[in-house]
Amino acid sequence: MRLIIPLAITFTSGMIMILNFFIPHQPFALLGENLQEWYMIVASGAIFLGSANLLHVHFRKTRLKLKNWKYSPVTIVGFLVMIVLGLIYGVTENLPFDYLFMNMVAPMGATMFSLLAFFVASAAFRAFRASNWRATLLLTSAFLVMLGQVPIGAMIWDKIPLAKVWLMAIPNTAGQRAVMIGAAMGVVATSLRMIFGIERSYLGGAD
Repeated sequence: MRLIIPLAITFTSGMIMILNFFIPHQPFALLGENLQEWYMIVASGAIFLGSANLLHVHFRKTRLKLKNWKYSPVTIVGFLVMIVLGLIYGVTENLPFDYLFMNMVAPMGATMFSLLAFFVASAAFRAFRASNWRATLLLTSAFLVMLGQVPIGAMIWDKIPLAKVWLMAIPNTAGQRAVMIGAAMGVVATSLRMIFGIERSYLGGAD
């Protein structure tokens, strides 16, 4: 039963959503809407479970003094302070929650993305090496796009901005579409594997 019931629920829900997409009439339309509402309810419950898990992990890390445990009390205090202020004062502008978010959370997020920029630059330096004709093509395209973004590109040659626009509109769009099609096919394949019970990792190792 531990295996059959979750598989039956997954199969039934998946087939209802597929039929609702291809046959948008009753009773599939109503069942599809109800399942989408249930999805929002389950997703909301998952937020509370994630919050409880966050506190559990960091309380345990602090209690056992595991590696880098000194950061855990900061996480716990910050998490609880934001929750309390949000529940008491709300989350609208010019209130304590908004003040802390705009002056602490947002700058920390900006700092994180700024640090990631250095890793992106390092990865780009390693990738943009003309070791073969493909890498040479990538390097040349990146160089033209970067030149087209700044005024000096037009000063060097007035066709560079036009080349940048063409590269972004034609080859880049084609590459993005190929990636999106591949990702969509992967989602479809994984969904079908879950619906038909082939993929069972979400069951937590149930046999």
